[in-house]
Amino acid sequence: MKTLLVLRHAKSGWDDPVARDFDRPLNPKGQRAAVAMGRYLRDQGLRFDHAIASPAVRVRETLAQVSHGLGAAIEPAWDQKLYLASLGTLLDAIEGLSDGADTVLLSGHNPGLEELVLDRVRTPSPLRDAAEQKFPTATLAELRFDIVHWAEASGANAELVRFVRPRDLDPSLGPDA
Repeated sequence: MKTLLVLRHAKSGWDDPVARDFDRPLNPKGQRAAVAMGRYLRDQGLRFDHAIASPAVRVRETLAQVSHGLGAAIEPAWDQKLYLASLGTLLDAIEGLSDGADTVLLSGHNPGLEELVLDRVRTPSPLRDAAEQKFPTATLAELRFDIVHWAEASGANAELVRFVRPRDLDPSLGPDA
């Protein structure tokens, strides 16, 4: 059994004058949402053996804030290929994971992360319906694969056992009215 925790970066600031999309930081609401998600991981006892992430500023800041809420450092393998990665690129990254890691945190961007979840989770369920409706910023999806090797992930179905949005933890973190 292998478990993939998929975490979309938190809400970024479009008002910041940055030259590149890559450099966009989190806004204050995104910072709060990431801390809340870290607390959720801590309170649920969710642990991971390894983490991989896009090196974009908003992903780096998301994981730093999640670390604050979690109360533990997250030291991912930063992978430039995960920046705005397609479904195929994400599957390649997952298949390249070490089999010594049974639970992995993957943090990055949409639409790739949402496509990954919907592609691997084929059995209809209320959680899949929620993910298909919208995969908001700072949302966590937990996928369980009945596989021995990560290299089998692109051919395997996954079970979506958790889909948690920031607004599920704190209504003030939901969409702006």
